[in-house]
Amino acid sequence: MDEKALKTSPWQRVIIILVAILLLGSTVLTYMFIVMSNSSSQQDRNAQMAELEDQIDAKNAELAEAVKPLSDKYFKTLQDYYKSQVKAYNATAANDKKLEIKDLKEGTGTQLQEKDINYNAYYIGWCADGKVFDSSFAYAEDDKNKQNPTGLQQPLVGSSSMIEGWIQGIIGMKIGGVRQLSIPGELAYKDETNGSRACGAGAPLKFIVMMLPEDEDLKKVKTIQSELSDLNVKLYMLKLGGQ
Repeated sequence: MDEKALKTSPWQRVIIILVAILLLGSTVLTYMFIVMSNSSSQQDRNAQMAELEDQIDAKNAELAEAVKPLSDKYFKTLQDYYKSQVKAYNATAANDKKLEIKDLKEGTGTQLQEKDINYNAYYIGWCADGKVFDSSFAYAEDDKNKQNPTGLQQPLVGSSSMIEGWIQGIIGMKIGGVRQLSIPGELAYKDETNGSRACGAGAPLKFIVMMLPEDEDLKKVKTIQSELSDLNVKLYMLKLGGQ
């Protein structure tokens, strides 16, 4: 084959260069479009997240107001149980025993069945040395040692994630009742992570559980809790979509 036939003419080289420039330009424009689209999408997502966070803050404030009537209604009663029932106990003896229940007040509402989570409760949980490790009490910000409760927080919503001693201990309890649970370590926090937040891994625990009867105040709180949960799920999914 003639060597000259293999060479490109000046016009062919110009066309090749123009095609290469067009291809490069198209690639750059496509990249810029993708970057700008992603940037716009991220800005929209950030705006939506900011709006949801504002809604969550407003809903938390609404919940705090809705809880006040419940606090006014049950605070003194739970505080009286705190003063009369929360005492030190023998950890070894408590661990040697099985789960023990003691009804301090008989309820008049629906009786809780096995694996039943349809309830709201106020509670106090304490260690063998008498120290309260968790409760429904609210405290002033400057009360670092949590010695003087000023009211009650939002009630606990029933959950299947509670420790086994709690799950077993509330079976048969009636709504409106108050029960004391003495839970051996094997039915409490067995691992070091959760145990360290309570009384130690494998330590026995005691609880006072007050099941709240359903009234208009509680219904209002439950409605707001549900709305707040929905907002938090939406925010979580939005953040997940941005990853």
